[in-house]
Amino acid sequence: MAPKPALRPRRGSRRGLSTGLLAAVGAAALAVLVVIPVVALVVRAPWSSVGEILAEPANRRALQLSLVVSLWALVLSVVLGFPMAWLLARVAFPGRRVARALVTLPMVVPPVVGGVALLLAFGPEGLVGQWLDRWFGIQLAFTTPAAVMAATFVSLPFFVITVESALRGVDRRYEDAALTLGASQAMVLTRLTLPSIRGAVGAGAALSWARALGEFGATITFAGTIEGRTRTMPLAINQALKTDQQAAILLSLVLLGVSVVVLASLRDHWLGGT
Repeated sequence: MAPKPALRPRRGSRRGLSTGLLAAVGAAALAVLVVIPVVALVVRAPWSSVGEILAEPANRRALQLSLVVSLWALVLSVVLGFPMAWLLARVAFPGRRVARALVTLPMVVPPVVGGVALLLAFGPEGLVGQWLDRWFGIQLAFTTPAAVMAATFVSLPFFVITVESALRGVDRRYEDAALTLGASQAMVLTRLTLPSIRGAVGAGAALSWARALGEFGATITFAGTIEGRTRTMPLAINQALKTDQQAAILLSLVLLGVSVVVLASLRDHWLGGT
């Protein structure tokens, strides 16, 4: 009697095992790195003192300043970042790889290093700052515009890299065909290219804004922590940790809530999120 062939595991069962393992690892990572810290904030928040803490003028000013600074940083990231992304994606020039590396540099260096670089460039004795002061009487360091510059410095790469990748993926044949049929460069850009990458533009804008809202290191180094002028919510939370931990927890929860609401709104508007 011939021996029976060994049973082989079904391909579908192996696939189900691997996807189940990935799902389990993903769920565990989500719980440990996201859910548990957020729950800890909610549980430890001083709910009985919410009105008193949020009513403090310093806290209201910090939240308002954070929104103003981050929105200005978003505007600058979009206005300046799109031409940079276009240059890197569509124009071949010597040193393009170096330029791309310089654009992404703020994503990898510690934010405080960026703050030091901004201070040495635009501070009172900086390479550019000293001439701005002497010629025009402009002092950028330790002002609200300095906070905007610091936030833009760290958030701009998120927009540039996202949009550049999308531009490189656009099928250029459609653009060439439109130009051949008589469309202008501006018409091709506004009616063909931009609509095809609107999802990437929205994602880049959302990431850029979120990074600007949470900026701390470059801001405190270049702009300082002056109440009403440069003390954004992250700086106010750091200050509160030294004097009032309960206020720091509640302010962290407020900043987290604002971020979640705005990012969800951006996703629904630009990405058609589910």
